[in-house]
Amino acid sequence: MIVSASSDCPVLVLYTGGTLGMIPSAEGLAPGGDIEARLRRALAGLPPSRQASLPRFTVQSTSDPIDSSAATPRDWQRLGASIAAQVGDYAGVVVLHGTDTLSWTASSLAYQLQGLDRPVVVTGAMQPLESEGSDALDNIELALRFAAKPELQEVAIAFAGRLLRGVRTRKTHSEADDAFASFNYPVLGERIDDDAVLYPGRGLEAQQRGAPRFELPDYTSLAEGGVVRLTLWPGIQPWQLDAWLGDNRVRGALLEVWGGGNVPDDPELVGMLAKASGEGKLLAAISQCPIGGIAPGHYAAGQGLVQAGVLSGDAMTPEAAMTKLVHLLAQPLDEQERRRRFLTPLVGER
Repeated sequence: MIVSASSDCPVLVLYTGGTLGMIPSAEGLAPGGDIEARLRRALAGLPPSRQASLPRFTVQSTSDPIDSSAATPRDWQRLGASIAAQVGDYAGVVVLHGTDTLSWTASSLAYQLQGLDRPVVVTGAMQPLESEGSDALDNIELALRFAAKPELQEVAIAFAGRLLRGVRTRKTHSEADDAFASFNYPVLGERIDDDAVLYPGRGLEAQQRGAPRFELPDYTSLAEGGVVRLTLWPGIQPWQLDAWLGDNRVRGALLEVWGGGNVPDDPELVGMLAKASGEGKLLAAISQCPIGGIAPGHYAAGQGLVQAGVLSGDAMTPEAAMTKLVHLLAQPLDEQERRRRFLTPLVGER
């Protein structure tokens, strides 16, 4: 039973793996154990005033922490189910995760935890917790503080002093501490001096809050390539598109097209898209440009997408669009309802 979040409840910290918890080994950085003691030891080194601002928290670690580059939809499903089963006992949840697929997991969790009435904050680090100059401690502190704010009622990412909407965020740098960006939506909050500040009016709309209505479908059937991602390039051939979309195991596809929604003026290529769409495969398109969205049909070069029944992903991130396709295809919905839901903002993703 879900109960209202209380300031008396602790925050749940779930450690799934990633650079943050790694330690040196003969083969390079590898997942380390005893994460709770290490976290508490690191946080004890903060100035007393900042320690006093931290919520109480409980730590749980997955039995087999992984590098997030190995994560699959099955991992998203397991994590979503774990949070859904426990979130009612906590003020909020912090997920410690590897940075490579952190925004993918955050996006999937947002769809699985629709109607969330308290924070779920995903974070990680570019450097291990005990490394000199590591960003890990700052990110953990920020995530804990935002996870204790009852007015935050969605899945967010805390990183490099900022709080970002999970389904609007992408990893944009492979080395810098400030590795994540939300190009098409403003930050939800920031660290200002020693305070973690939420900006009013940027959270999910009131009608999306309230009693949780979690959707926790089984992603197993989609976990082995059921949804594919195809980025167009100059000279792409229809047979290459058919090699992906013609496979019976493929049930949906995300197309990354040019500019505002343009594709080559090639009737055979557009015919391949129309054929796949006509077979009931869920096709959607977003722009290869990280900033701005698409409007298929605005240019003549985009009419083919419209004619082929490809859905507009607006300004969605690839992570948000792919995980949404997986989420919708995993449910017993008819084709028209899946299409309608893809075009409907569910968790502020579009």
